[in-house]
Amino acid sequence: MNRRDFSLQLAGTTLGLAWTGGASAQGGPVEGQQYVKLSTPATLTLPSPDKKVEVVEFFGYWCPHCHAFESTLEAWVKKLPADVSFRRVPVAFGPPQLPLQKAFYALEDLGQLPAMHRKLFAAIHQQGKRLSSDAEVIEFVGANGVDVAKFREAFGSFGINTRINRARQLSAEYKIDGVPALGVQGRFYTSGSLAGSNDRMVSVADFLIQRARQGV
Repeated sequence: MNRRDFSLQLAGTTLGLAWTGGASAQGGPVEGQQYVKLSTPATLTLPSPDKKVEVVEFFGYWCPHCHAFESTLEAWVKKLPADVSFRRVPVAFGPPQLPLQKAFYALEDLGQLPAMHRKLFAAIHQQGKRLSSDAEVIEFVGANGVDVAKFREAFGSFGINTRINRARQLSAEYKIDGVPALGVQGRFYTSGSLAGSNDRMVSVADFLIQRARQGV
């Protein structure tokens, strides 16, 4: 979903665009059409020497397209090669989205993210909850078995604010103005609107992972 336009109709139309003829004619994705190459590389965070290529998903729990993309993304991540490091970066384009960004990192710190990740998506997009304030988020995670005292402490910590600032910086480096989007090796990014659909987005990311390995 774009920071400038939260219209579901417009976004749905964009996501439905067909794969362009330029890509088909050349047998693969085309720079400037299905993906963007950054003029200045973004920061990498590779966790170990055996991880050579970083893939980052920029997403928001508040975004219906991120919710729809989740099943495709999870299936794709399970098949990523061993040398690829994958991580999620939550994005907030405005104050109402900040509590969910903070929640992601607080739950990650507490080891509760695997249990709560899908529940947050479902709460917003299937159950109609807003979760746009600190109080709403805290109440929700508490109702789903998370220790509220520990969550409050993590939620308001200096460490969480530092990670949010890093997420904001990385989003700026990748020039992210809509989600979901995939960044590859600090050098490329693609999205559903660029690739033509979410399924094509992961196919383009596969192509970019190969480019990153080759140092192209």
